Amino acid sequence: MATEIAEIEERIRTLSRAERADLIRALLADLDGPPERDVESAWIEEAKRRHEQLADGTVKGVPADEVFARLSARLRR
Repeated sequence: MATEIAEIEERIRTLSRAERADLIRALLADLDGPPERDVESAWIEEAKRRHEQLADGTVKGVPADEVFARLSARLRR
């Protein structure tokens, strides 16, 4: 079994970067299993809701540099 995996890995390394990325995506999708029903439409509705909140001023966006500064500070703790 280990020999087979080593051979597969060797063959994979001959692929282009794009081909390896495609393979990784396909393998991860296979591990994740079939998509849950209605997940994509739920995310679209959530994105629309958040956009509306930003547009009508219900929520205020946070600049990316501030978000990353906060995250960096939290990670240093």
